[in-house]
Amino acid sequence: MLQEGAHGKWTLSSSDESAEENSDSEKPCTSSLSDAARDRTSGPQYPCSEARKAAHKRKASPLKLTDKSLSPEAPPAVKQRPSQEGSGWCLSSSDEEPEDQQKHAYKETVKEEKYDVPKEHPLNLCKDDELSENLKEEEYNTTSSEAQDTWDLVTGGNPFRFFLTKVSGIEQNYNSGALHIKDILSPLFGTLISSAQFNYCIDVGWLVRQYPQEFRKKPLLIVHGEKRESKAELMAQARPYENISFCQAKLDIAFGTHHTKMMLLLYEEGLRVVIHTSNLIAEDWHQKTQGIWLSPLYPRLPKGASGSAGESATNFRSDLISYLAAYGSSALKEWIDLIQEHDLSETRVYLLGSTPGRYQGSDKEKWGHLRLRKLLKEHALSIPAQESWPLVGQFSSIGSMGTDGSKWLCSEFQESLVAAGSSGTTFRKCDVPIRLVYPTVNNVRQSLEGYPAGGSLPYSIQTAQKQLWLHSYFHKWSAEVTGRTHAIPHIKTYMRLSPDFQKIAWFLVTSANLSKAAWGALEKNGSQLMIRSYELGVLFLPSAFALDKGYFHVGQKKLPEKKDSATCFPVPYDLPPEQYGSKDQPWIWNIPYTDAPDTHGNMWVPS
Repeated sequence: MLQEGAHGKWTLSSSDESAEENSDSEKPCTSSLSDAARDRTSGPQYPCSEARKAAHKRKASPLKLTDKSLSPEAPPAVKQRPSQEGSGWCLSSSDEEPEDQQKHAYKETVKEEKYDVPKEHPLNLCKDDELSENLKEEEYNTTSSEAQDTWDLVTGGNPFRFFLTKVSGIEQNYNSGALHIKDILSPLFGTLISSAQFNYCIDVGWLVRQYPQEFRKKPLLIVHGEKRESKAELMAQARPYENISFCQAKLDIAFGTHHTKMMLLLYEEGLRVVIHTSNLIAEDWHQKTQGIWLSPLYPRLPKGASGSAGESATNFRSDLISYLAAYGSSALKEWIDLIQEHDLSETRVYLLGSTPGRYQGSDKEKWGHLRLRKLLKEHALSIPAQESWPLVGQFSSIGSMGTDGSKWLCSEFQESLVAAGSSGTTFRKCDVPIRLVYPTVNNVRQSLEGYPAGGSLPYSIQTAQKQLWLHSYFHKWSAEVTGRTHAIPHIKTYMRLSPDFQKIAWFLVTSANLSKAAWGALEKNGSQLMIRSYELGVLFLPSAFALDKGYFHVGQKKLPEKKDSATCFPVPYDLPPEQYGSKDQPWIWNIPYTDAPDTHGNMWVPS
């Protein structure tokens, strides 16, 4: 189907109906390995999504404004042409849903008076065509005082152990409470014996370079979901490293992905678990907003300790073991045994995972959104007038939600997110406000990375055109509170807040985007939950932090001071979220944006 608008013409394919269930539209594309000197336009040297491949291409071959009067040094303001019929993107429902065509006439235009490309934008100091190579070879070094600051940060002053990743190009004070992957793997945190890295997108050479020199030959297990050509490519990446072994996650249900992001770090001093949102590639640790939960250092249990010793009040150890056991891998059996030998009793978060399968009976509550429902019913306090407490979901991609909210979002998924206490109170459909935070086109255009940041926001035109109703729930990305408004989010968070946005009933950081593939969808009249993908996150509940009022406080104007850190949860973006205006559009990766330049003076044409 040919579409036409201010972005030009593009073709829509309706062949991938089921693939839209995939949370990130992350159908891996492959590229063959080559010498480092090979032309970078061939694509990234690791398996990745089509959206990321497009971003890599645009970084390697940027498209400048075609207006010859524009100076590359300091592009002047560009006035957009007047709105005409068909400008912006005008979407109709697919041919399979003719009854919705009249209902969902949707027309959005972006008309801004002028677009300024900053002369001294942080990244404009580095040539675009050098960015990819600079990222790959980026050496992240810390001074001794910075290392001490990081150690102090992790050992005290952050009872939630929730961190953001460091962002290049923002004011340094906003990175003072953040971590880079090299911080996490630093000898300061422990003397490494071996490690396991669970992830979706992995650049093996880059990953090895993030370990300190003295740990680079320690045993490393990589848990992945690659198949066929992309699996062969991953294996080829690791050939130079005799210490690396692999565990392939079973993905028996179509269009599922291994989307979990976790590190297991075994030290001479104990064990640490890290659950985060970043792929193991340079771009994800450079100029994006990402989240990390870093466990305490878990000491080894004394010999002869009872089987129940070392468990936390949140049941974290047994839940982690159940998650690892779901892989059915002998390679992970060794890690299960190691976890059983350590004391995880200091853990104060709940583990929330998804594993592929069709679950019935009590197994339905082990994974996905029904697992969240169970945890909230058992451990979240019932709050007076809680029907007015809105839900906020923030994510970097969106799956197929169906023709309206009743199909999933405002039915089974919302029912899980509004569960609280054992009262069993239920609310009418969509009584509880839902605010979904997803970047606009302008969020991406004005970001540190410019349009290529949209490669990690793989919402496709094929999916968007079928769920225009969903866009009325959308809110802009803004993170002045953490200095990350221009660092496009790849973090995923969900929470329940009071109407004045001063209190949080619960907070979840996870790998799970807004999709049925990630969270699960009920089948067989509600008797079965089907999940396609592996996901993992941690849930923060006030009761686990000895807060008997049933909520955390949230600071809206600034990050919590240390004296407030025990009760103030560090939400990484601005509250309340601001709803899309009439000129705002959600970022869609596979259509062109050629009317206004990004922060590097470039356009976006994905193919």
